[in-house]
Amino acid sequence: MTFADTLPVLPVHDAHLVQLFQNLIGNALKYRSAEEPRIHVNCNKTDEGWIVKVNDNGIGIELQYRELIFKPFKRLHGDDRPGSGIGLATCQKIIAGYGGRIWVDSTPGKGSTFFFTIPLRKAYAAAGDSTRN
Repeated sequence: MTFADTLPVLPVHDAHLVQLFQNLIGNALKYRSAEEPRIHVNCNKTDEGWIVKVNDNGIGIELQYRELIFKPFKRLHGDDRPGSGIGLATCQKIIAGYGGRIWVDSTPGKGSTFFFTIPLRKAYAAAGDSTRN
């Protein structure tokens, strides 16, 4: 089950948002626990922009791998699960292009929360909208 709070219109190209959510929600399903998958998407506004959160109840990620998972072709599960190891690296590249960052907070066996920021000034510029502050 996936659900989301009411989400704002973000100054991000549609294709980039599709890639971000396909990778983050797809990973939540791919690395799910034995329980029924629960995925929640929400967003909070800050003075600088937006923080988007994608929370799941999956298998979680050990602390020592939390940076490694954003590197291209780095996979934690070998051939046990499908994938190429470029999904989170792609997410990081997209977010960096808007001047933001992406990170994960996770508890093995309990799930993960992926966060990414969209700083408004840099995002409007990256999206090609020079009319915004």
